[in-house]
Amino acid sequence: QVQVVESGGGLVQAGGSLRLSCEASGRTFSRYATGWFRQAPGKEREFVAAISWTGSITYYGDSVKGRFTISRDNAKSTVYLQMNSLKSEDTAVYYCAAGPLIGTSAGLYQNWGQGTQVTVSS
Repeated sequence: QVQVVESGGGLVQAGGSLRLSCEASGRTFSRYATGWFRQAPGKEREFVAAISWTGSITYYGDSVKGRFTISRDNAKSTVYLQMNSLKSEDTAVYYCAAGPLIGTSAGLYQNWGQGTQVTVSS
C-alpha cells in the first residue's frame, strides 16, 4: 500500500510559480505511476499531469502544457509539479495519486492524498 501527501500549495500572483511535492511512503512507490489532478469549486476533477514510475513517460492536460512540468525523484519517494506562468484559472485543490499504470483517468489511481490548495490572484 502506498500513501501520498501533497505539499507546496499557497497563494501566488498571476504569472508566478509554485512547486508542489507529493511525498510517498511504501517501498513500492518507485514502481508506481503518479498523477496530479485538480478540482476547483463547482467544477469536475481535472487531469493535470502524470509520470511513469521510471520518469520516462509524461502526460499533460491541454490547459497546462508548456507551463507545468512533472518530475520524480524515486530516491526521495517524491514527485514534483513545477507550475509556471500561473493563471487565475489554475486556482484549485491539487491532488496527487499513485497507481500501477500511467494514464489520464482518475480511475487508474488507487492511492490519493488529501490535496493542497493553490490560489492564484489576478
